[in-house]
Amino acid sequence: MTALFRQSLLRCHLLLATIAVGFLGCSASRPAPAATEPAARPAPANAALPHVPVHPVMLGIDVLEASGFRAIQGKTVGLLTHAAGVNRRGQSTIDVLRRASGVRLVALFSPEHSLYSDEPASKNVEDFRDPRSGLPVYSLHGKNRRPTPQQLKGLDALVIDLQDIGVRSYTYNVTMRYAIEACFQAGVEVVLLDRPNPLGGLKVDGPHLDREWMSGVGAFRIPYVHGLTMGELARMAANAPGVLAIPDDVRQRGRLTIVPMRGWKRSMRWPETGLNFVPTSPMIRDFSAVVGYAMVGLGCEYSGFKHGIGKDHPFRAITFRGKSPDQIIADLNALNLPGLAFRKITTKNDQGHTLQAVYVQVTDWNAWNPTELSFELMRLACRYDPPNPFAKLDATKMRSFNIHVGSTEWWQALSTQGAAVNLDAFKARWRQQCEVYRQQTQRRWWIYAP
Repeated sequence: MTALFRQSLLRCHLLLATIAVGFLGCSASRPAPAATEPAARPAPANAALPHVPVHPVMLGIDVLEASGFRAIQGKTVGLLTHAAGVNRRGQSTIDVLRRASGVRLVALFSPEHSLYSDEPASKNVEDFRDPRSGLPVYSLHGKNRRPTPQQLKGLDALVIDLQDIGVRSYTYNVTMRYAIEACFQAGVEVVLLDRPNPLGGLKVDGPHLDREWMSGVGAFRIPYVHGLTMGELARMAANAPGVLAIPDDVRQRGRLTIVPMRGWKRSMRWPETGLNFVPTSPMIRDFSAVVGYAMVGLGCEYSGFKHGIGKDHPFRAITFRGKSPDQIIADLNALNLPGLAFRKITTKNDQGHTLQAVYVQVTDWNAWNPTELSFELMRLACRYDPPNPFAKLDATKMRSFNIHVGSTEWWQALSTQGAAVNLDAFKARWRQQCEVYRQQTQRRWWIYAP
């Protein structure tokens, strides 16, 4: 146990003792989860009102507020956040910190999709001044991907409040890692306000990220569906040598304070938290899209499969040019994928044209393997577009495919063997690797009990 680990853990214990949270004493009992995909909780019309509904979960920002902002009292701080950075009342963390007595919020930092989560994926955003708060906003998805020394100058701490979705290639965990590196190098404390993993903390699935494919869409060498909260990822980054791309002596001197949640258990999916889901990006508007991103996101990378129809059913409705929904359903049903069902839907695209697609439904959450469908779609694409659509990719597209999927071995097999690739062998190997990872993270980095 490093000195930094002991200091961070002590800070957490002191903070939680102040508000009698009893963190790390979460119940070890695990309620039987719903057999099917839980429905997303709709946002009520009065979500912004000060009335506090009954929630089983207090977010990191709620715990911080309940403690009288002890972790940042008397400090000048910046805040890395976005539209989903709200407390359980639906109030922006920006507003909560601005009115906090004894706290001086002087700058905002924004990830991909910008401060209000309304910019499209991959778009670079310039720095700007927030019209609502009047504070400067430093974009970490523009000319720089991490805070600069000048942007951090004068800050005692950078507060991070980002809602992730539990999938490696969703870039908020990358932005968090880069911000931690920059703060540790600049001698600025990091105060991370933890949030739920919407998929829960028990699902771990897919290939690990090979080191050669680390990038802005993959900064942790973890499975594609990783089963950790942002706080747990930050804990691993700060305490495990070699995760952060900074000298180890700098890492050991770094200061990380995690403000954990109260009441969250690993068995909870988002609808079971009682919290309203605030869109994290234009295509992740609800819990259904979170599930779909984990399930078909990789399978629609250069395969010929498309997800969504216009702006409807993102990551849930799939199509393939020249193939009818009936044929796709028949081919997918023949795979007997556990926990999944497929049905034909009719909807309209952005131009108002009626189109049909295949909707993917999770029927048994426990049996469901989140990434399995994506890899089956890749193999099926080789049958639909012979001899092999992946063998045709140029160097740029090949790199894009690999930085998302993360496995060189899979790429070499898929691009050379096509539909004949032995996917079952890969899935078995990935399951073994994921079980080792789960045991290691449970022992070293878990903050919350099942």
